[in-house]
Amino acid sequence: MMHLLADAAPAMAPTQGVTIALVLSAALFTVGLIGFLVRRNMILMFLCTELMLQAAGIAFIAFGRMRMDTSGQVFVIFILTVAAAEAALALGLVVLLYRRRETLSAEAWQELHEQ
Repeated sequence: MMHLLADAAPAMAPTQGVTIALVLSAALFTVGLIGFLVRRNMILMFLCTELMLQAAGIAFIAFGRMRMDTSGQVFVIFILTVAAAEAALALGLVVLLYRRRETLSAEAWQELHEQ
């Protein structure tokens, strides 16, 4: 019975799964980039940065799967480590900035750039 069900299901080409993952990765990266450029709340800007990092991780895994190599997965572990460190630093920075100005708007911090 299981053999009949396996024959009835359409087989997916090996590159079709990679294509789906890359399209998903590109869509997530685009949403993150647009969110980063449009939003002015610092917490949302950091979340959009995290979304872009996760999209890059999906792309690395997809390319590793396409080459039948584990190097994409190993590189994603390093990306996750960097993302975790960035999230910890960003949270500390957001708390510090909120205590000083009591706002999380990026426009309130425009004067910090060098003249």
